[in-house]
Amino acid sequence: MNIHSEIRARLERLYSAKEAEDCWNTLEPLLAEAAATESPAEYWNEKDAFLITYGDSIKEEGAFPLESLTRFVRERLEDAVSLVHILPFFPYTSDDGFSIADYEKVRPDLGDWSHVTALAESHDLMFDLVLNHCSASHEWFQQFLRAEEPGKEFFHAVDPSLDLSETVRPRTHPLLTPYETAEGLRHVWTTFSADQVDLNFSNPDVLIAFLKVMMMYAARGSRMIRLDAIAFLWKEIGTSSLHLPQTHEVVKLMRDVLEVVAPQVVLLTETNVPHEENISYFGQGDEARMVYQFPLPPLLMISLRNGDATPLITWATNLEPPPEGCTFFNFTASHDGIGVRPLEGLVPQEEVNALAEELKAEGGRVNERSHPDGSTTPYELNVTYFSAMRKAGEPKEIQRKRFLLSQTIPMCLQGIPAFYLHSFTATENDQEGVARTGQNRSINRKQWEKAELDALLADPDSDSSVILHELKKRLELRQTLSEFHPDVPQHILESDPRIFAVQRGQVASLHNVSLDTVTVPLTHRDRLFADPGVTFRKDQLIMEGLSGCWVRV
Repeated sequence: MNIHSEIRARLERLYSAKEAEDCWNTLEPLLAEAAATESPAEYWNEKDAFLITYGDSIKEEGAFPLESLTRFVRERLEDAVSLVHILPFFPYTSDDGFSIADYEKVRPDLGDWSHVTALAESHDLMFDLVLNHCSASHEWFQQFLRAEEPGKEFFHAVDPSLDLSETVRPRTHPLLTPYETAEGLRHVWTTFSADQVDLNFSNPDVLIAFLKVMMMYAARGSRMIRLDAIAFLWKEIGTSSLHLPQTHEVVKLMRDVLEVVAPQVVLLTETNVPHEENISYFGQGDEARMVYQFPLPPLLMISLRNGDATPLITWATNLEPPPEGCTFFNFTASHDGIGVRPLEGLVPQEEVNALAEELKAEGGRVNERSHPDGSTTPYELNVTYFSAMRKAGEPKEIQRKRFLLSQTIPMCLQGIPAFYLHSFTATENDQEGVARTGQNRSINRKQWEKAELDALLADPDSDSSVILHELKKRLELRQTLSEFHPDVPQHILESDPRIFAVQRGQVASLHNVSLDTVTVPLTHRDRLFADPGVTFRKDQLIMEGLSGCWVRV
Protein backbone atom coordinates (compact mmCIF):
# COMPACT_ATOMS: atom_id res chain seq x y z
CA MET A 1 0.00 0.00 0.00
CA ASN A 2 1.50 3.40 -0.97
CA ILE A 3 1.46 6.27 1.46
CA HIS A 4 -1.49 8.06 -0.16
CA SER A 5 -3.56 4.89 0.09
CA GLU A 6 -2.48 4.52 3.72
CA ILE A 7 -3.63 8.05 4.51
CA ARG A 8 -7.01 7.34 2.93
CA ALA A 9 -7.29 4.10 4.89
CA ARG A 10 -6.57 5.93 8.14
CA LEU A 11 -9.26 8.49 7.37
CA GLU A 12 -11.73 5.65 6.78
CA ARG A 13 -10.85 4.17 10.16
CA LEU A 14 -11.58 7.52 11.82
CA TYR A 15 -14.70 8.69 10.02
CA SER A 16 -17.73 7.58 8.03
CA ALA A 17 -17.20 6.75 4.36
CA LYS A 18 -18.66 10.09 3.25
CA GLU A 19 -16.64 12.09 5.78
CA ALA A 20 -13.44 10.25 4.89
CA GLU A 21 -13.98 10.86 1.19
CA ASP A 22 -14.64 14.58 1.72
CA CYS A 23 -11.61 14.80 4.00
CA TRP A 24 -9.37 13.14 1.40
CA ASN A 25 -10.66 15.40 -1.37
CA THR A 26 -9.62 18.40 0.72
CA LEU A 27 -6.28 16.94 1.76
CA GLU A 28 -5.07 15.49 -1.55
CA PRO A 29 -4.39 18.81 -3.33
CA LEU A 30 -2.62 20.14 -0.24
CA LEU A 31 -0.29 17.13 -0.29
CA ALA A 32 0.32 17.47 -4.00
CA GLU A 33 1.17 21.15 -3.70
CA ALA A 34 3.63 20.67 -0.82
CA ALA A 35 5.10 17.27 -1.73
CA ALA A 36 8.81 16.94 -0.93
CA THR A 37 11.30 15.55 -3.43
CA GLU A 38 14.01 14.27 -1.05
CA SER A 39 14.20 12.29 2.18
CA PRO A 40 16.83 12.91 4.91
CA ALA A 41 19.96 10.76 4.99
CA GLU A 42 19.55 10.46 8.78
CA TYR A 43 17.30 11.91 11.45
CA TRP A 44 19.89 12.28 14.23
CA ASN A 45 23.43 11.50 15.31
CA GLU A 46 25.79 11.76 18.29
CA LYS A 47 26.18 15.52 17.79
CA ASP A 48 22.57 16.13 18.75
CA ALA A 49 21.55 17.67 22.06
CA PHE A 50 18.46 19.82 22.56
CA LEU A 51 17.68 23.03 24.43
CA ILE A 52 14.17 23.58 25.87
CA THR A 53 13.23 27.19 26.53
CA TYR A 54 10.52 29.80 26.49
CA GLY A 55 10.92 32.54 23.92
CA ASP A 56 11.16 35.11 26.73
CA SER A 57 13.37 33.24 29.21
CA ILE A 58 16.01 35.93 28.62
CA LYS A 59 15.00 39.57 28.36
CA GLU A 60 16.88 42.81 27.83
CA GLU A 61 16.09 46.43 27.20
CA GLY A 62 15.75 47.41 23.57
CA ALA A 63 15.53 43.94 22.06
CA PHE A 64 12.87 41.39 21.30
CA PRO A 65 13.20 38.34 23.58
CA LEU A 66 13.64 36.05 20.56
CA GLU A 67 16.66 38.16 19.57
CA SER A 68 18.09 37.83 23.09
CA LEU A 69 17.49 34.09 23.04
CA THR A 70 19.28 33.77 19.70
CA ARG A 71 22.31 35.68 21.04
CA PHE A 72 22.40 33.52 24.18
CA VAL A 73 22.29 30.29 22.19
CA ARG A 74 24.98 31.38 19.75
CA GLU A 75 27.31 33.05 22.25
CA ARG A 76 26.90 30.88 25.34
CA LEU A 77 26.00 27.45 23.98
CA GLU A 78 27.53 27.64 20.52
CA ASP A 79 27.61 24.10 19.13
CA ALA A 80 26.80 22.38 22.45
CA VAL A 81 23.16 22.08 21.36
CA SER A 82 21.89 21.32 17.88
CA LEU A 83 18.18 22.09 18.27
CA VAL A 84 16.16 24.66 20.21
CA HIS A 85 12.66 23.80 21.36
CA ILE A 86 10.95 27.18 21.65
CA LEU A 87 7.91 26.58 23.82
CA PRO A 88 4.67 28.02 22.38
CA PHE A 89 5.47 31.46 21.01
CA PHE A 90 2.01 32.19 19.64
CA PRO A 91 -0.61 34.63 20.97
CA TYR A 92 -2.20 33.06 24.07
CA THR A 93 -4.38 33.82 27.07
CA SER A 94 -3.18 31.50 29.86
CA ASP A 95 -0.96 28.56 30.90
CA ASP A 96 2.22 30.37 29.81
CA GLY A 97 1.54 29.82 26.14
CA PHE A 98 -0.39 26.56 26.04
CA SER A 99 -3.78 28.23 25.69
CA ILE A 100 -3.33 29.38 22.11
CA ALA A 101 -5.47 32.15 20.63
CA ASP A 102 -3.85 32.09 17.17
CA TYR A 103 -1.79 29.20 15.79
CA GLU A 104 -0.32 31.13 12.87
CA LYS A 105 1.17 34.27 14.43
CA VAL A 106 4.16 35.01 16.66
CA ARG A 107 3.43 36.89 19.88
CA PRO A 108 4.23 40.53 19.11
CA ASP A 109 5.97 40.98 22.47
CA LEU A 110 8.43 38.18 21.54
CA GLY A 111 9.18 39.30 17.98
CA ASP A 112 7.93 38.02 14.64
CA TRP A 113 8.52 35.19 12.19
CA SER A 114 11.75 36.82 11.00
CA HIS A 115 13.23 36.32 14.49
CA VAL A 116 12.24 32.67 14.48
CA THR A 117 13.81 32.29 11.04
CA ALA A 118 17.01 33.98 12.24
CA LEU A 119 17.49 31.38 14.99
CA ALA A 120 16.81 28.63 12.46
CA GLU A 121 19.85 29.79 10.49
CA SER A 122 22.18 28.39 13.17
CA HIS A 123 20.09 25.75 14.95
CA ASP A 124 17.28 23.34 14.18
CA LEU A 125 13.98 24.24 15.83
CA MET A 126 11.09 22.46 17.49
CA PHE A 127 7.58 23.94 17.59
CA ASP A 128 4.64 22.83 19.73
CA LEU A 129 1.45 21.69 18.06
CA VAL A 130 -1.05 22.24 20.88
CA LEU A 131 -3.93 20.29 19.40
CA ASN A 132 -5.95 18.91 22.32
CA HIS A 133 -7.31 22.34 23.17
CA CYS A 134 -7.21 26.01 22.27
CA SER A 135 -7.89 29.25 24.12
CA ALA A 136 -11.48 30.19 24.86
CA SER A 137 -10.55 33.44 23.09
CA HIS A 138 -9.70 31.65 19.83
CA GLU A 139 -11.97 32.63 16.94
CA TRP A 140 -13.13 29.00 16.65
CA PHE A 141 -14.53 29.07 20.18
CA GLN A 142 -16.00 32.52 19.72
CA GLN A 143 -17.85 31.06 16.70
CA PHE A 144 -19.02 28.22 18.96
CA LEU A 145 -20.42 30.75 21.41
CA ARG A 146 -22.21 32.53 18.57
CA ALA A 147 -23.40 29.20 17.07
CA GLU A 148 -21.59 30.01 13.82
CA GLU A 149 -19.71 27.71 11.47
CA PRO A 150 -17.12 26.30 11.41
CA GLY A 151 -16.42 26.66 15.13
CA LYS A 152 -19.97 25.65 16.09
CA GLU A 153 -18.99 21.97 15.71
CA PHE A 154 -15.33 22.24 16.78
CA PHE A 155 -15.84 21.52 20.49
CA HIS A 156 -17.36 18.97 22.85
CA ALA A 157 -20.67 20.12 24.36
CA VAL A 158 -21.68 17.44 26.89
CA ASP A 159 -24.79 16.78 28.94
CA PRO A 160 -23.52 17.22 32.54
CA SER A 161 -25.91 14.52 33.77
CA LEU A 162 -23.93 11.83 31.89
CA ASP A 163 -21.56 9.58 33.79
CA LEU A 164 -18.03 10.82 33.07
CA SER A 165 -16.39 9.07 36.00
CA GLU A 166 -14.27 6.81 33.77
CA THR A 167 -12.48 9.80 32.27
CA VAL A 168 -8.83 9.98 33.36
CA ARG A 169 -8.08 13.39 34.87
CA PRO A 170 -4.72 15.19 35.01
CA ARG A 171 -6.20 18.01 37.11
CA THR A 172 -8.54 18.50 40.08
CA HIS A 173 -10.93 21.08 38.59
CA PRO A 174 -14.30 19.99 37.05
CA LEU A 175 -14.09 18.31 33.64
CA LEU A 176 -16.93 20.39 32.17
CA THR A 177 -17.15 24.18 32.11
CA PRO A 178 -20.50 25.96 31.56
CA TYR A 179 -20.60 28.63 28.83
CA GLU A 180 -23.53 30.80 27.80
CA THR A 181 -23.98 30.52 24.02
CA ALA A 182 -26.42 31.72 21.37
CA GLU A 183 -28.15 28.37 21.81
CA GLY A 184 -28.31 28.59 25.61
CA LEU A 185 -26.13 27.23 28.40
CA ARG A 186 -23.74 24.52 27.19
CA HIS A 187 -21.19 22.50 29.15
CA VAL A 188 -17.86 22.21 27.35
CA TRP A 189 -15.12 19.62 27.85
CA THR A 190 -12.09 21.34 29.43
CA THR A 191 -9.39 18.83 30.40
CA PHE A 192 -6.81 21.33 31.62
CA SER A 193 -8.60 24.58 32.52
CA ALA A 194 -11.75 26.58 31.80
CA ASP A 195 -9.72 28.70 29.37
CA GLN A 196 -8.43 25.63 27.49
CA VAL A 197 -11.38 24.21 25.59
CA ASP A 198 -10.92 20.73 24.12
CA LEU A 199 -11.24 20.37 20.36
CA ASN A 200 -13.48 17.74 18.79
CA PHE A 201 -11.38 15.59 16.46
CA SER A 202 -14.37 13.39 15.64
CA ASN A 203 -15.19 16.32 13.34
CA PRO A 204 -12.91 15.84 10.28
CA ASP A 205 -12.81 19.61 9.73
CA VAL A 206 -10.85 19.90 12.98
CA LEU A 207 -8.33 17.34 11.75
CA ILE A 208 -7.90 19.18 8.45
CA ALA A 209 -7.41 22.48 10.29
CA PHE A 210 -4.56 21.03 12.34
CA LEU A 211 -2.95 19.23 9.43
CA LYS A 212 -2.75 22.63 7.74
CA VAL A 213 -1.17 24.15 10.85
CA MET A 214 1.33 21.28 11.07
CA MET A 215 2.29 21.68 7.41
CA MET A 216 2.69 25.43 7.92
CA TYR A 217 5.04 24.83 10.88
CA ALA A 218 7.14 22.48 8.75
CA ALA A 219 7.29 25.10 6.00
CA ARG A 220 8.33 27.69 8.61
CA GLY A 221 11.39 25.61 9.50
CA SER A 222 10.29 23.36 12.36
CA ARG A 223 12.63 20.34 12.30
CA MET A 224 10.64 18.67 15.07
CA ILE A 225 6.99 19.01 16.07
CA ARG A 226 5.92 18.24 19.63
CA LEU A 227 2.37 16.93 19.98
CA ASP A 228 1.31 18.47 23.27
CA ALA A 229 -1.03 16.47 25.57
CA ILE A 230 -1.74 14.13 22.66
CA ALA A 231 -2.97 11.27 24.88
CA PHE A 232 -6.23 13.12 25.62
CA LEU A 233 -7.06 13.92 21.99
CA TRP A 234 -10.05 11.65 21.24
CA LYS A 235 -13.01 11.52 23.63
CA GLU A 236 -15.66 8.85 24.07
CA ILE A 237 -18.06 9.02 27.00
CA GLY A 238 -17.93 5.84 29.05
CA THR A 239 -14.21 5.33 28.39
CA SER A 240 -11.03 6.73 29.93
CA SER A 241 -10.73 9.07 26.90
CA LEU A 242 -6.99 8.43 27.19
CA HIS A 243 -4.87 6.72 24.50
CA LEU A 244 -7.93 5.73 22.51
CA PRO A 245 -7.24 3.87 19.22
CA GLN A 246 -8.40 6.91 17.26
CA THR A 247 -5.75 9.03 18.97
CA HIS A 248 -3.03 6.65 17.79
CA GLU A 249 -4.56 6.66 14.31
CA VAL A 250 -4.36 10.47 14.20
CA VAL A 251 -0.67 10.41 15.17
CA LYS A 252 0.05 7.81 12.49
CA LEU A 253 -1.82 9.89 9.94
CA MET A 254 0.22 12.97 10.88
CA ARG A 255 3.41 10.94 10.46
CA ASP A 256 2.22 9.83 7.01
CA VAL A 257 1.38 13.39 5.97
CA LEU A 258 4.84 14.56 7.02
CA GLU A 259 6.43 11.70 5.08
CA VAL A 260 4.83 13.23 1.99
CA VAL A 261 5.41 16.95 2.55
CA ALA A 262 8.32 17.21 5.02
CA PRO A 263 10.03 13.84 5.59
CA GLN A 264 12.83 15.51 7.55
CA VAL A 265 10.40 16.55 10.33
CA VAL A 266 10.29 14.34 13.42
CA LEU A 267 7.15 13.92 15.53
CA LEU A 268 7.62 13.89 19.32
CA THR A 269 4.69 12.86 21.52
CA GLU A 270 4.25 14.37 24.98
CA THR A 271 2.39 11.87 27.20
CA ASN A 272 3.18 12.20 30.89
CA VAL A 273 1.88 8.75 31.82
CA PRO A 274 3.26 5.37 32.97
CA HIS A 275 6.04 4.01 30.77
CA GLU A 276 4.18 1.29 28.88
CA GLU A 277 1.45 3.75 27.93
CA ASN A 278 4.04 6.33 26.93
CA ILE A 279 6.01 4.10 24.56
CA SER A 280 2.80 2.91 22.90
CA TYR A 281 3.16 6.07 20.81
CA PHE A 282 6.03 4.46 18.92
CA GLY A 283 3.33 2.19 17.49
CA GLN A 284 5.06 -0.47 15.41
CA GLY A 285 7.65 2.08 14.38
CA ASP A 286 4.93 3.82 12.33
CA GLU A 287 3.80 6.47 14.80
CA ALA A 288 5.97 9.03 16.64
CA ARG A 289 9.67 8.84 15.83
CA MET A 290 10.50 10.08 19.32
CA VAL A 291 8.86 9.88 22.75
CA TYR A 292 9.76 11.52 26.04
CA GLN A 293 11.61 9.32 28.52
CA PHE A 294 9.22 10.34 31.29
CA PRO A 295 10.37 7.94 34.05
CA LEU A 296 13.92 9.31 33.82
CA PRO A 297 13.52 12.66 35.68
CA PRO A 298 11.81 11.30 38.81
CA LEU A 299 13.90 8.11 38.91
CA LEU A 300 17.10 10.14 38.68
CA MET A 301 15.86 12.46 41.41
CA ILE A 302 14.99 9.59 43.76
CA SER A 303 18.25 7.73 43.11
CA LEU A 304 20.44 10.79 43.61
CA ARG A 305 18.62 12.09 46.67
CA ASN A 306 18.66 8.64 48.31
CA GLY A 307 22.18 7.73 47.23
CA ASP A 308 20.94 4.43 45.81
CA ALA A 309 20.76 3.79 42.06
CA THR A 310 18.58 0.67 42.41
CA PRO A 311 15.35 2.25 41.06
CA LEU A 312 17.22 3.66 38.07
CA ILE A 313 19.14 0.43 37.46
CA THR A 314 16.02 -1.74 37.63
CA TRP A 315 14.12 0.45 35.20
CA ALA A 316 16.98 0.87 32.72
CA THR A 317 17.84 -2.85 32.79
CA ASN A 318 14.28 -3.73 31.77
CA LEU A 319 13.95 -0.94 29.22
CA GLU A 320 13.30 -2.32 25.76
CA PRO A 321 15.03 -0.55 22.86
CA PRO A 322 12.87 1.66 20.67
CA PRO A 323 11.71 0.37 17.26
CA GLU A 324 14.01 0.91 14.30
CA GLY A 325 13.89 4.52 13.15
CA CYS A 326 12.71 5.73 16.58
CA THR A 327 14.46 7.01 19.67
CA PHE A 328 14.00 8.48 23.15
CA PHE A 329 13.95 12.12 24.25
CA ASN A 330 16.09 11.96 27.42
CA PHE A 331 15.44 14.93 29.67
CA THR A 332 15.46 15.77 33.37
CA ALA A 333 13.69 19.15 33.47
CA SER A 334 11.28 21.11 31.34
CA HIS A 335 8.80 23.97 31.66
CA ASP A 336 6.48 21.65 33.58
CA GLY A 337 7.10 20.01 36.91
CA ILE A 338 8.59 16.56 37.39
CA GLY A 339 5.75 14.21 36.51
CA VAL A 340 5.35 11.30 38.92
CA ARG A 341 2.65 9.29 37.10
CA PRO A 342 5.45 7.54 35.16
CA LEU A 343 6.61 6.06 38.49
CA GLU A 344 3.46 3.92 38.73
CA GLY A 345 4.58 0.30 38.91
CA LEU A 346 8.21 1.35 39.41
CA VAL A 347 8.23 3.03 42.84
CA PRO A 348 5.76 2.47 45.71
CA GLN A 349 3.25 5.30 46.09
CA GLU A 350 4.37 5.84 49.70
CA GLU A 351 7.88 6.72 48.46
CA VAL A 352 6.46 9.13 45.90
CA ASN A 353 4.35 10.79 48.61
CA ALA A 354 7.38 11.00 50.90
CA LEU A 355 9.47 12.64 48.17
CA ALA A 356 6.70 15.17 47.54
CA GLU A 357 6.59 16.05 51.24
CA GLU A 358 10.39 16.38 51.40
CA LEU A 359 10.47 18.77 48.47
CA LYS A 360 7.62 20.83 49.89
CA ALA A 361 9.54 21.16 53.17
CA GLU A 362 12.53 22.41 51.14
CA GLY A 363 10.51 25.07 49.29
CA GLY A 364 9.13 23.09 46.36
CA ARG A 365 5.46 22.76 45.39
CA VAL A 366 3.26 19.84 44.32
CA ASN A 367 0.37 19.69 41.86
CA GLU A 368 -2.17 16.91 42.37
CA ARG A 369 -4.69 15.03 40.25
CA SER A 370 -8.13 13.65 41.08
CA HIS A 371 -9.28 10.02 41.04
CA PRO A 372 -12.82 8.73 40.40
CA ASP A 373 -13.28 8.09 44.14
CA GLY A 374 -12.55 11.74 44.92
CA SER A 375 -9.07 11.15 46.34
CA THR A 376 -5.98 13.00 45.12
CA THR A 377 -2.33 12.07 44.65
CA PRO A 378 0.76 13.97 43.48
CA TYR A 379 0.76 14.53 39.72
CA GLU A 380 3.93 16.55 39.40
CA LEU A 381 6.66 17.98 41.60
CA ASN A 382 7.18 21.70 41.05
CA VAL A 383 10.83 22.50 41.63
CA THR A 384 13.85 23.43 39.54
CA TYR A 385 16.10 20.43 39.06
CA PHE A 386 19.03 22.38 40.47
CA SER A 387 17.16 23.16 43.69
CA ALA A 388 16.00 19.54 43.96
CA MET A 389 19.61 18.37 43.99
CA ARG A 390 20.30 19.99 47.36
CA LYS A 391 18.85 18.37 50.44
CA ALA A 392 18.21 20.44 53.55
CA GLY A 393 21.42 21.24 55.44
CA GLU A 394 23.84 20.16 52.71
CA PRO A 395 26.68 22.41 51.48
CA LYS A 396 26.57 24.04 48.06
CA GLU A 397 29.35 21.83 46.70
CA ILE A 398 27.21 18.72 47.19
CA GLN A 399 24.40 20.35 45.22
CA ARG A 400 26.71 21.16 42.31
CA LYS A 401 28.14 17.65 42.15
CA ARG A 402 24.76 15.95 42.40
CA PHE A 403 23.29 18.24 39.76
CA LEU A 404 26.15 17.72 37.31
CA LEU A 405 25.74 13.97 37.72
CA SER A 406 22.01 14.30 37.07
CA GLN A 407 22.69 16.06 33.77
CA THR A 408 25.57 13.80 32.73
CA ILE A 409 23.63 10.53 33.00
CA PRO A 410 21.12 11.46 30.23
CA MET A 411 24.08 12.19 27.92
CA CYS A 412 25.06 8.52 28.16
CA LEU A 413 21.70 6.86 27.56
CA GLN A 414 20.32 5.62 24.26
CA GLY A 415 18.44 8.51 22.68
CA ILE A 416 19.01 12.27 22.51
CA PRO A 417 19.70 14.36 25.63
CA ALA A 418 17.62 17.51 26.17
CA PHE A 419 18.30 20.31 28.64
CA TYR A 420 16.01 23.00 29.97
CA LEU A 421 17.56 26.47 29.82
CA HIS A 422 17.30 26.72 33.61
CA SER A 423 19.48 23.64 33.91
CA PHE A 424 22.25 25.34 31.94
CA THR A 425 21.94 28.41 34.18
CA ALA A 426 21.60 26.48 37.50
CA THR A 427 18.42 28.38 38.36
CA GLU A 428 17.05 28.05 41.89
CA ASN A 429 13.33 27.89 42.75
CA ASP A 430 11.62 31.11 41.68
CA GLN A 431 9.48 31.79 44.73
CA GLU A 432 8.79 35.35 43.57
CA GLY A 433 7.33 33.96 40.35
CA VAL A 434 4.95 31.71 42.30
CA ALA A 435 3.85 34.62 44.49
CA ARG A 436 3.28 36.81 41.44
CA THR A 437 1.22 34.32 39.40
CA GLY A 438 -0.27 32.06 42.07
CA GLN A 439 0.79 29.09 39.91
CA ASN A 440 3.05 26.32 41.24
CA ARG A 441 4.66 25.81 37.84
CA SER A 442 6.04 29.35 37.90
CA ILE A 443 8.70 28.09 40.31
CA ASN A 444 10.52 26.66 37.29
CA ARG A 445 9.84 29.44 34.75
CA LYS A 446 12.07 32.32 35.79
CA GLN A 447 12.66 35.06 33.24
CA TRP A 448 16.28 36.14 33.40
CA GLU A 449 17.24 39.76 32.91
CA LYS A 450 20.19 39.46 30.52
CA ALA A 451 22.37 41.83 32.58
CA GLU A 452 21.81 39.74 35.72
CA LEU A 453 22.60 36.51 33.91
CA ASP A 454 25.66 37.99 32.19
CA ALA A 455 27.02 39.07 35.57
CA LEU A 456 26.61 35.57 36.97
CA LEU A 457 28.25 33.98 33.95
CA ALA A 458 31.16 36.41 34.22
CA ASP A 459 31.80 35.23 37.80
CA PRO A 460 33.80 31.98 37.56
CA ASP A 461 32.64 30.91 41.03
CA SER A 462 28.88 31.34 40.50
CA ASP A 463 26.63 28.30 40.16
CA SER A 464 25.54 29.45 36.72
CA SER A 465 29.08 29.84 35.45
CA VAL A 466 30.37 26.54 36.86
CA ILE A 467 27.41 24.49 35.65
CA LEU A 468 27.26 26.00 32.16
CA HIS A 469 31.01 25.49 31.66
CA GLU A 470 30.93 21.87 32.84
CA LEU A 471 27.86 20.89 30.83
CA LYS A 472 29.25 22.42 27.65
CA LYS A 473 32.56 20.59 28.14
CA ARG A 474 30.79 17.24 28.51
CA LEU A 475 28.47 17.83 25.58
CA GLU A 476 31.37 18.79 23.33
CA LEU A 477 33.20 15.57 24.24
CA ARG A 478 30.02 13.56 23.68
CA GLN A 479 29.83 14.84 20.11
CA THR A 480 33.15 13.14 19.31
CA LEU A 481 32.03 9.68 20.42
CA SER A 482 30.17 7.62 17.81
CA GLU A 483 29.13 5.26 20.61
CA PHE A 484 26.69 7.97 21.70
CA HIS A 485 24.80 7.92 18.41
CA PRO A 486 21.11 7.64 19.42
CA ASP A 487 20.76 4.31 17.61
CA VAL A 488 23.60 2.56 19.48
CA PRO A 489 22.07 0.08 22.00
CA GLN A 490 22.75 0.34 25.71
CA HIS A 491 23.61 -2.33 28.25
CA ILE A 492 23.31 -1.73 31.99
CA LEU A 493 26.35 -3.14 33.77
CA GLU A 494 26.08 -5.06 37.03
CA SER A 495 27.71 -3.13 39.83
CA ASP A 496 27.41 -1.81 43.36
CA PRO A 497 23.85 -0.43 43.83
CA ARG A 498 25.36 2.99 44.40
CA ILE A 499 26.81 2.94 40.88
CA PHE A 500 24.76 3.46 37.73
CA ALA A 501 26.85 2.04 34.90
CA VAL A 502 25.84 1.86 31.25
CA GLN A 503 27.84 0.58 28.29
CA ARG A 504 27.28 1.64 24.70
CA GLY A 505 29.61 0.11 22.17
CA GLN A 506 33.07 0.28 23.72
CA VAL A 507 32.30 3.22 26.01
CA ALA A 508 31.30 2.59 29.61
CA SER A 509 29.85 5.42 31.69
CA LEU A 510 29.88 5.05 35.47
CA HIS A 511 28.16 7.31 38.01
CA ASN A 512 28.36 7.14 41.79
CA VAL A 513 25.00 8.51 42.99
CA SER A 514 25.89 8.23 46.68
CA LEU A 515 28.02 10.36 49.02
CA ASP A 516 30.25 7.32 49.71
CA THR A 517 33.57 6.40 48.11
CA VAL A 518 33.02 3.22 46.07
CA THR A 519 35.61 0.96 44.44
CA VAL A 520 34.54 -0.50 41.10
CA PRO A 521 36.37 -3.39 39.40
CA LEU A 522 36.80 -2.39 35.75
CA THR A 523 39.38 -3.05 33.05
CA HIS A 524 39.65 -0.06 30.76
CA ARG A 525 41.90 1.31 28.02
CA ASP A 526 41.20 5.03 27.68
CA ARG A 527 39.96 7.68 30.10
CA LEU A 528 37.61 9.82 28.09
CA PHE A 529 36.25 11.95 30.89
CA ALA A 530 36.35 11.87 34.67
CA ASP A 531 35.22 14.08 37.52
CA PRO A 532 38.01 15.08 39.96
CA GLY A 533 36.83 12.47 42.45
CA VAL A 534 37.68 9.48 40.24
CA THR A 535 41.01 7.66 40.69
CA PHE A 536 42.15 5.18 38.03
CA ARG A 537 44.10 2.05 38.86
CA LYS A 538 45.00 -0.93 36.69
CA ASP A 539 41.82 -2.96 37.10
CA GLN A 540 39.58 -0.71 39.14
CA LEU A 541 38.17 2.74 39.66
CA ILE A 542 37.93 4.48 43.00
CA MET A 543 34.96 6.82 42.80
CA GLU A 544 34.35 9.45 45.45
CA GLY A 545 30.79 10.46 46.20
CA LEU A 546 28.78 12.01 43.36
CA SER A 547 31.42 11.46 40.70
CA GLY A 548 31.30 10.03 37.22
CA CYS A 549 33.52 9.00 34.33
CA TRP A 550 33.45 7.73 30.75
CA VAL A 551 36.03 5.13 29.75
CA ARG A 552 36.77 2.98 26.75
CA VAL A 553 36.73 -0.70 27.68
